[in-house]
Amino acid sequence: MEKKITVSDAELEILETLWLAERALNAGEIRGLLDPEKGWERTTVLTLIRRLVKKKVIRQEKREVYYYFPCMKREDYVRAQTESFVDKFFAGSSRNLAAALVSSEALTREDIEELRTYFNGKEEA
Repeated sequence: MEKKITVSDAELEILETLWLAERALNAGEIRGLLDPEKGWERTTVLTLIRRLVKKKVIRQEKREVYYYFPCMKREDYVRAQTESFVDKFFAGSSRNLAAALVSSEALTREDIEELRTYFNGKEEA
């Protein structure tokens, strides 16, 4: 992914719905799978879909109605957003991010042990 893609939280909910479905969905299906507590109207869902199409984050395919599917895998999107976050707040240093997590006490001892095991396994590979 070359260019930085900015997606709002509401747009991300549409994307998450498509990633979870693992197939193309039409607007009605997307709306039906969204959290009913949001109470999003059809027009709201269509507006969010239109924005994502314009940003080239999802594509549409005309069948009997339009069907939508993501242009990227969730893992690729998460990786790009993580890199952007680390660049923006930690001068591109993952080490600085880890230090901030440890110093803010956001990580438990168990978290740290789990990460240690993970990184040790990476070194051996």
